[in-house]
Amino acid sequence: MTNSWTDIQNTDLAIIMGGNAAEAHPCGFKWVTEAKANRGAKLIVVDPRFTRSAAVADFYAPIRQGTDIAFLLGVINYCMQNDKVQWDYVKAFTNAPYLIKEGFAYADGLFTGYDEARRDYDRSTWNYEIGADGYVISDETLQNPRCVWQLLKRHAAIFTPELVERICGTPKEKFLKVSEMIGECSSKTKTMTSMYALGWTQHSSGSQNIRTMAMLQLILGNIGVRGGGMNALRGHSNIQGLTDIGLMSNLIPGYLTIPSDKETTLDAYMSTRGFKPLRPDQTSYWQNYKKFFISFQKAMWGDAATAENNFAYDWLPKLDVSGYDILRALQLMHEGKMNGYFCQGFNILLSAPNRRKVTTALSKLKFLVVMDPLQTETARFWENYGEHNDVDTSSIQTEVIELPTTCFAEETGSLVNSGRWLQWHWAGATPPGEAKHDNWIMAQIFLRLRALYQKEGGAVPEPIVNLDWRYKDPGEPTPEELAKELNGYASEDITDPNDPTKVVIAKGKQLVNFSVLRDDGKTTCGCWIYSGCFNEAGNNMARRDNTDPDSTGVFPNWAWSWPLNRRVLYNRASADVDGNSWDPSRKLMWWDGAKWTGYDVPDIAPNAKPNVVGPFIMNAEGTGRLFTLGLLRDGPFPAHYEPFESPMVNLVAPKIRGNPVARIFQNDLQQLGDAKEFPYAATSYRLTEHFHFWTKHVRFNAVMQPEFFVEIPEQLASEKGIKSGHWVRVWSKRGSVKAKAVVSKRINTLMCDGKPVHVIGVPLHWAFIGETKEGFGPNSLTPFVGDANTDTPEFKAFLVNIEPIAGPNVVSLAEGPDAEEGDFSSLIADTLGDRSRTDF
Repeated sequence: MTNSWTDIQNTDLAIIMGGNAAEAHPCGFKWVTEAKANRGAKLIVVDPRFTRSAAVADFYAPIRQGTDIAFLLGVINYCMQNDKVQWDYVKAFTNAPYLIKEGFAYADGLFTGYDEARRDYDRSTWNYEIGADGYVISDETLQNPRCVWQLLKRHAAIFTPELVERICGTPKEKFLKVSEMIGECSSKTKTMTSMYALGWTQHSSGSQNIRTMAMLQLILGNIGVRGGGMNALRGHSNIQGLTDIGLMSNLIPGYLTIPSDKETTLDAYMSTRGFKPLRPDQTSYWQNYKKFFISFQKAMWGDAATAENNFAYDWLPKLDVSGYDILRALQLMHEGKMNGYFCQGFNILLSAPNRRKVTTALSKLKFLVVMDPLQTETARFWENYGEHNDVDTSSIQTEVIELPTTCFAEETGSLVNSGRWLQWHWAGATPPGEAKHDNWIMAQIFLRLRALYQKEGGAVPEPIVNLDWRYKDPGEPTPEELAKELNGYASEDITDPNDPTKVVIAKGKQLVNFSVLRDDGKTTCGCWIYSGCFNEAGNNMARRDNTDPDSTGVFPNWAWSWPLNRRVLYNRASADVDGNSWDPSRKLMWWDGAKWTGYDVPDIAPNAKPNVVGPFIMNAEGTGRLFTLGLLRDGPFPAHYEPFESPMVNLVAPKIRGNPVARIFQNDLQQLGDAKEFPYAATSYRLTEHFHFWTKHVRFNAVMQPEFFVEIPEQLASEKGIKSGHWVRVWSKRGSVKAKAVVSKRINTLMCDGKPVHVIGVPLHWAFIGETKEGFGPNSLTPFVGDANTDTPEFKAFLVNIEPIAGPNVVSLAEGPDAEEGDFSSLIADTLGDRSRTDF
């Protein structure tokens, strides 16, 4: 989130696309209701299904899954054509005026530099024109045809309301109503907040889904302001924290990047990470990259990381490919090129696409270690459960080792919520049975591994034997110790640069924050963005002061927010070029004539003059980017690409299937289905009554949602002769599932390019372990392909077919053994009302 959950109360318009906050984030959704009740805010929901969020929305518009970019480019086009632009913000705070290199172009769905054989781009033309002074050339009038604004205007122009309707299935009048409501938030005194989740990320163009909305928010002037922002709704209480400290296989903590194998020296590594300012007097805060990186190296290898060995740079792993994401890992297993796999807090058998391939891949491992507080399908993947896990156990030689871990309620530590708040919590129970904390398990494995290297040596033992492990109990580092290490401390005495005899931070003292990090080895910091969370003032994550000055929603003394306890990123943009708040009734930061002041921690140097230094300090230009240069693999502007499995061709670029730079392995390419064989568009989703795969172990949750179902529109049910409560088979190119049918008004058949498109919803909470009835999940059906930038699997858009089938023999409690199949479901429906049929 650029903002926070509590800031949503300040908005005038909330738009939920790519998420279902009322159902998947019911506690956080209260802030939407606060905004509606106290500010008269409106809520828009754009979704393939009429969700519980849509049920309380002021306006709902349907959309075919996987077409969000076309929809949003249509909104951008509407705003540009109808003068719904916050011009002062766009001209001063975005890169709209900057000129792009000659040679850059977009045609037929592709940008310049595409290499079909490599499925990648030469991105050299995706850059600014640089003047003789080394700075970006700018046209403040926005009239130069090579400036970002004019390029974007041409790029978006084709997405008329008519084309949006043809692609998305959104009726023209509904699209225009959404555009009108959004356009009103270009006013300096109205803001819109965007709320999204996995409905945007789990696409082959997922990163660009998010980026398109971010561009729209920049055009409206809604980044850095109260009630605005891009707000990712995380699916677990600590997914934000997991991402922060290096979830991605190409990252290290604090969103630093792992070197490639071509960057053989520290100098080579830093040569592309200098981040020289591209406009005069700009901050370009990533210029401090080396301070963050060297301090991280010190956290890894301590005294063994010295200037003489380039701070142990050689010991850091180097990537020979772009990353080892979960899809690549499974592909390597499938090819017999990976021997072992640690599955920690992850039910990969149900969480990765093409379950049949996942099962085959796991079967080729020599060993699989599963660390989880609950029994998982992954740990039992080798065991035959009939049609729900039909494997030949005798042919699987993988050794499975289960290490029972603790649940969150049995742990002390911090959780990082969607709004970047690090909140400390304390254990409420002791671990049952043989369960151990993850810290203990990982420490024990490391100590044994290090002892083996010390005894037997190895090809490259140094990274293991020299790993810094200075904990009171090496066998189980405490959460407090780890938090202090992430915060950082002085490795040596740090003296005043103006008076070398004066020690300002003594060796061993906690660092106040990342502003004091150094690149000479005198500071240690495990994650630079967390620096300040546990300093000499104490554990700031444990703060519980819920005062909120002037009811701004900032709550500055509740827990601690990265970076620097800042609650709204880029908050300097809440004021104009002179430092005066855009909206005096909704002030956040302002210039008092000498410094920045306000309710939040300024996201700029406190004394940076407002008409000189831009608000987007992490970018070398100091501005937000409508044109993202070469940072995303699939384009500096978002482009509409159909999902890899789509019921229709790409109307913009008919010859292109899927995202042209999304990685797809050859054997998976051959397993893609087409609309002739699989005519229905499917999507996956979650339910309030279950939390992923955990709560199927809980009897109460199992009673509320006991068995697997699929949701289908009434028109499709009528065509196929399917009745609610009856059994159906749903299949794709990769697998087949059986489920109860829920015939629902919540999913409507869409008209796309003059043809009906039926959408089928597939929830994900069932399998063969737990208190619920045995069932299936959407990953039995989904393709093995992911986003072009993150490789997040495309779970939200795939093709299936469906047919009614005879269900298992069930004795009906309603009529006895001679009752028609399905009466048992009817009895449940009569008991619970319509909810079991239409409001899951």
